[in-house]
Amino acid sequence: MDPSTSPWPRGHRFADRTRSRHAAVHDLRKAGHSLRSIQLQLGMTWRAVKQLADVTTPEELFNGQWQNQPSVLDDYKPYLDDRWNEGCTNAWQLWEEIVPLGYKGSYQRVLAYLREKRTSPRPVTARPPSPRTVAGWILRHPDTLSEGEQLQLKAVRARCPELDVLTRHVRSFATMLTERQGERLPGWLDAVRQDDLPSLHTLAAGIDQDRDAVIAGFTLPWNSGVVEGHVNRIKMLKRQMFGRAGFRLLRKRVLLA
Repeated sequence: MDPSTSPWPRGHRFADRTRSRHAAVHDLRKAGHSLRSIQLQLGMTWRAVKQLADVTTPEELFNGQWQNQPSVLDDYKPYLDDRWNEGCTNAWQLWEEIVPLGYKGSYQRVLAYLREKRTSPRPVTARPPSPRTVAGWILRHPDTLSEGEQLQLKAVRARCPELDVLTRHVRSFATMLTERQGERLPGWLDAVRQDDLPSLHTLAAGIDQDRDAVIAGFTLPWNSGVVEGHVNRIKMLKRQMFGRAGFRLLRKRVLLA
């Protein structure tokens, strides 16, 4: 493969180091050295030497598993994909657009990603985030998300109406909880029931069973946190005595602690 068409162009530090090591390994192999000897001479791991020796060109590694290593561009690929679909294919313009959003990488990475989209026979898009990652974005306060995370969550919400609705309900619930707006709970429950989100319907049914207590917990400054803390401390002391925690001994330990 021509390095100029590789997604890892000349000047990319990882790519250049891999090409250099690949050349060194194959030169030593042609000279008759064993893999073990090459490993000792180059100070590399056995696995790395074996990977380099098994491929004809280093680009075969770039197109395989090594290409999937995390990149500083990953957080901005959904934005680039959206702009590409809108008809903007100018790498320099897109690089200038993502720099104010927090992108710290080079223009060459953007150029390589767009070149791959332009030349690949299959559509090239950003790898979708895992469900656990998306759940973390939804549950965290919006102000704590980085620009890249906000962009990716926005892209996910645009592609999945159910997740968009779920995000709005979760954030509304979090606002009620942190700002003690218990009077909003009945309206929140009604809004949840109007959407086709079975998991939230289960939560709403559980809240309805003790609605007054939940509203009080959302509104009043008092809670049972201190009591729960003491209960956990007693359980810890009991476990430390390996089944010998009779009431009298446990009482003494609690008082002395």
